[in-house]
Amino acid sequence: MTLSSSQKVQPKTEQMEPIIRIKNIEKSQQDTRDYRGLQLENGLKVLLISDPSTDVSAAALSVQVGHMSDPENLPGLAHFCEHMLFLGTEKYPHENGYTTYLSQSGGSSNAATYPLMTKYHFQVAPDKLEGALDRFAQFFIAPLFTPSATEREINAVNSEHEKNLSSDQWRIKQVHRHLSKSDHAYSKFGSGNKATLSEIPKSKGIDVRDELLQFHKYWYSANIMCLAVIGKESLDELEEMIIAKFSEIENKNVKVPDWPRHPYADDQYGQKLKIVPIKDIRSLTISFTTDDLTQYYKSGPDNYLTHLIGHEGKGSILSELRRLGWCNDLMAGHQNIQNGFGFFDIAVDLTQDGLAHVDDIVKIIFQYLCLLRKEGPKKWIFDECVKLNEMRFRFKEKEQPESLVTHAVSSMQIFPLEEVLIAPYMSNEWRPELVSKLLDELVPSKSRISLVSQSFEQSTDQSEPYYKTKYGLERIPKETIQSWENCKMNENLKLSLPNSFIPSNFDIADVPADAPIHPTIILDTSILRVWHKQDNQFNKPKACMTFDMSNPIAYLDPLNCNLNHMMVMLLKDQLNEYLYDAELASLKLSVNTKPCGIDFTIRGFSDKQVVLLEKLLDHLFDFSIDEKRFDILKEEYIRSLKNFKAEQPYQHSIYYLALLLTENAWANVELLDAMELVSYDRVLNFAKEFFQRLHTECFIFGNVTKQQATDIAGRVNKRLEATNATKLPILARQMLKKREYKLLAGDSYLFEKENDYHKSSCTQLYMQCGAQTDYTNIMVNLVSQVLSEPCYDCLRTKEQLGYIVFSGVRKMNGANGFRIIVQSAKHPSFIEDRIENFLQTYLQIIEDMPLDEFARHKEALIVKKLEKPKTIFQQFSTFYGEIAMQTYHFEREEAEVAILRKINKSDFVDYFKKFIANDGDERRVLSVHIVSTLKDPNAPTSEEDDSTVTSMERHKPISDILAFKSCKELYPIAMPFLDIKAKGARSKL
Repeated sequence: MTLSSSQKVQPKTEQMEPIIRIKNIEKSQQDTRDYRGLQLENGLKVLLISDPSTDVSAAALSVQVGHMSDPENLPGLAHFCEHMLFLGTEKYPHENGYTTYLSQSGGSSNAATYPLMTKYHFQVAPDKLEGALDRFAQFFIAPLFTPSATEREINAVNSEHEKNLSSDQWRIKQVHRHLSKSDHAYSKFGSGNKATLSEIPKSKGIDVRDELLQFHKYWYSANIMCLAVIGKESLDELEEMIIAKFSEIENKNVKVPDWPRHPYADDQYGQKLKIVPIKDIRSLTISFTTDDLTQYYKSGPDNYLTHLIGHEGKGSILSELRRLGWCNDLMAGHQNIQNGFGFFDIAVDLTQDGLAHVDDIVKIIFQYLCLLRKEGPKKWIFDECVKLNEMRFRFKEKEQPESLVTHAVSSMQIFPLEEVLIAPYMSNEWRPELVSKLLDELVPSKSRISLVSQSFEQSTDQSEPYYKTKYGLERIPKETIQSWENCKMNENLKLSLPNSFIPSNFDIADVPADAPIHPTIILDTSILRVWHKQDNQFNKPKACMTFDMSNPIAYLDPLNCNLNHMMVMLLKDQLNEYLYDAELASLKLSVNTKPCGIDFTIRGFSDKQVVLLEKLLDHLFDFSIDEKRFDILKEEYIRSLKNFKAEQPYQHSIYYLALLLTENAWANVELLDAMELVSYDRVLNFAKEFFQRLHTECFIFGNVTKQQATDIAGRVNKRLEATNATKLPILARQMLKKREYKLLAGDSYLFEKENDYHKSSCTQLYMQCGAQTDYTNIMVNLVSQVLSEPCYDCLRTKEQLGYIVFSGVRKMNGANGFRIIVQSAKHPSFIEDRIENFLQTYLQIIEDMPLDEFARHKEALIVKKLEKPKTIFQQFSTFYGEIAMQTYHFEREEAEVAILRKINKSDFVDYFKKFIANDGDERRVLSVHIVSTLKDPNAPTSEEDDSTVTSMERHKPISDILAFKSCKELYPIAMPFLDIKAKGARSKL
């Protein structure tokens, strides 16, 4: 890393001083935070960020070693080391001391191991930063790696691996690694499992704890570490804090490895790889090995080519492939493996027809690359990319503190400290020769082609060792390679046109002195309600507007639900080419289905939003579709419904709980059956009927005056007035919100479902706590705050029940509740007993909890509740959440915090005893068990068998969802905080 514009600093005191300070870190024009770079005596690179107004502090540290540096005989050791650093240090020996401190300080933490880097990060209440940093620094100075924790945490790594066994993303990635040269570090198995970290090492007499200590001692060196910290303190105060805590990290003068340029042998190019996935997915990827392009970040030759190859407008590869009906999506991107090599990948999803035309698709891609060579690099295209990047950086939103430091420590490993913020946006040096050089690498003879489809099941004869993924290899005939090399130009392929969506007006509208602080209704008729709020906080030339279009036919039955979904899919498909330029210019449109219809949101720079809105309205109210695209998208939707069965068990548990408790919800199997009746004509007729009778509610927020918002509303109103809604508007009672089924005190139900795709099962214990009010909201939040860390520590860290352990609040359809989810190899009934045991044990801990500890939990929750939105879109989402729920409680967090401040420990203990404890008077339980059928029938212990009996005795089984729902009351809809009548037309009764 180059460190320029810096000054040597002479030590003034006995305390160690940084040898280099960097004060000219380039930041966005509107960024009010202060930055300073340091390089300490021990070589540690530091980015200090001072923000006196921050309501969250955060830190991240990256060490430039990842799983590509694992010892040959211990795959997964770097990942295992990352797990172990959380479990106690010499200064703070308690296994959960770090996580407890963060939890009681309104914070959280995480870490991740990558091929070349391991990252650790946390966020915390601003006045608790110093204590968190002190604990954090010890990870890198003196971790304990206790024998007991080492033995136990191997189970967590193994459980994490087992979670990924049925994940196609992990499976496909590992096949590519497995096929690379066996003596190349790229071939390593990075996540590790029980076999690689325990069973095999033990059989060879290897002490894994000793290896862990050696790995940490060798690689965890200050000279390959980068630290970023944001706090409310001044830069000088942060500097003092960091020097005091992180100077002890030893500098072992580690040299980051250089990786050989070619991870694959010469004969592995010009090959076609076929992979069998778990889900019904189909894809084609063309991959090229390139140089490491990190050094060219200022000219970005890879960015230039990615921009053109991945373009989705007229004349693009994707446009041509969609016209032919062979694919729906295309992605192009470059990945650097620093100090060695990189990959340039072009990935295409395939339709059924596309799978039969793979060689033709590859030919079209090479025809486009041929066009790029013939045309040569274009300065105007490069300049347009530069302009977009400059605009994005100039008006960059304020990043969340944890996100800011996490991104920074990755950038600090690559870029000079002065450029650490701007480097991802600064590809502004025009070097066409680098683009041409990279293009020369993207030729058929240097490509590797991989195909993914379940149709290869019978034609594949090999298996990857860790995930057991079936695959096969075949050589592409020389004549095919030659035909791609010598392909003629395709007249349908063209370079992109200039982007008309790049904004030119960045003026900020004046905000009236009497502007309301919350959204207000500026228009309210039987067919249209308009909310508006002009931003006076973020001062950006950006806006967000959402339009909620309701028609009760949308969720009438599973068939209509599908027709609504297909209508939205086809609408997005139709607009794709047009929208791509808008998206490049940071103007985004999202269209989604809702139970009562559809909603669409436009957000980004405010300058061209009305142009996009008008185009969208044209498509909505003059809906037409191509029959060929309909057939392709129908097949894609059916596959997505079928693929749900292969999702993670915990996702199934969440899905079934919602299905059981929501007033009216169509199940995936019902939707799948109804797809037989979905036809081209039916979708057209549905769309016509849908848009002929609508109620629309919109919210316009940001750099938009009241007059501008009124004009926008007028454009929508003009379309609505031309429909049947003026004669027969949607009634308010036709748009009532869905409600939640009510469990009664003493209720205890069990719903069980089998899963054939994962070795793991899942247990979800849900405790319903009543209707949503400010009081019940804050009480379930407090339960979650107090239980979250000890629940994780007990069930995951100590008992090692599984990798996924989650506890938290469930607020849905007017009801409140608390749930604990554990995905585990053990039977759900055994897991449920362990959850119940934890809750019973913890009741006593809560009763004995010192008052100052309870006060810390309250303060931690207050910090989380009062954290302010950091961006225009976050603020918009908060406001719109209240509008969409029809609760209009725009100061909800403040109101709940006011209640929280008055809650004492005895109030909390009483509430816990009543609703959460095993024998609580008001306890209402619904337990969901997802049971794996892949488990060895001999595996359960007698202890698990016993628990199955007790669990079944405790609950009333739900064998018929309809019967269960038929005997249940519903909670009322959450009442509006403001006296605002429900939207829609009034009945004349």
